[in-house]
Amino acid sequence: MQALSRFVNGIEGAVRLFGWIAAWTCVALVLMVAGDVFIRYFLRTGAVWLQELQWHLISPIALFGMSYALYCGEQVRVDVLFERFPPWLCRAIEVVGGLALMVFAIYAVWLSLPWVQQSWLRAESSPNPGGLPFRWALKGLIPLGFALLALQGLAHALRHGFGLTNPANAPGHSGH
Repeated sequence: MQALSRFVNGIEGAVRLFGWIAAWTCVALVLMVAGDVFIRYFLRTGAVWLQELQWHLISPIALFGMSYALYCGEQVRVDVLFERFPPWLCRAIEVVGGLALMVFAIYAVWLSLPWVQQSWLRAESSPNPGGLPFRWALKGLIPLGFALLALQGLAHALRHGFGLTNPANAPGHSGH
């Protein structure tokens, strides 16, 4: 049981790291948007690459943030019904939901890999003059984000299936 707990904690450690990256990407995005607004309205100029970079930063926020949201127990569910279920049914729903999410995420990885490979082989970049190169790298975040979600789905199912405590949901822990 201790090996299983270490395995789950290891997955969730990686998820926390990527959640931290997503959080700081949000800070960078806010600062970048504020700077872009300042440059546009006060200096009357702008840059295509800066706008594209803002759009690009939304991807790691969403792709890494979805796993972190599941880790923190912030996933979408109908709590008004869920809180009325007996504990055994709640655990069963969490296990099945985690496993179903894992299967979906693995499928998303599988579907996205040829698309990313094609983008990489073409050295895809922005079609806009002055836009960003390396669009293939941005697309590469898709399978990475969904692989992370698959791992967190597995960790979620194992944590609930074996009754392991989640440090993110412990009393007195901010988790976020």
